[in-house]
Amino acid sequence: MAHHHDHGPQNYNKAFAIGVALNSAFVVLEVVFGLFAHSIALIADAGHNLSDVLGLLLAWGAGILAQRRPSKSRTYGFRRSSILAALINAVVLLVVTGGVAWEAIRRLGHPGAVSGKTVIWVAVAGVAAARFCTWRPTRVWLWASR
Repeated sequence: MAHHHDHGPQNYNKAFAIGVALNSAFVVLEVVFGLFAHSIALIADAGHNLSDVLGLLLAWGAGILAQRRPSKSRTYGFRRSSILAALINAVVLLVVTGGVAWEAIRRLGHPGAVSGKTVIWVAVAGVAAARFCTWRPTRVWLWASR
């Protein structure tokens, strides 16, 4: 009995490029509107999304390195590069968290008015973007990787 297993394309470069572009654009949007609205929440989420962009870039690079063939000096090849990419991403996320915490503590002493409507509209845009990227992710990302 023959059966077919479709494991999808081996090249996800286009999917990574789309993910990086969408997340980068949203980081810029959050920073601009976060500064306009005086919202530490939007700035914090921009930092988080920036770390997502870095994570995507690191994963993309690690995936490319992991495909390299082993050599005499590197008998396992570069397959462990994904572990290093995850470590770098975790450290960056901790640094971003520290920066957000610092700013939040600073604002406790000098609170300011926040434009709630702006924050809500940017949040709605963020939910829409996340929904696009996660709705039927196999179809969206497999389409993008063609």
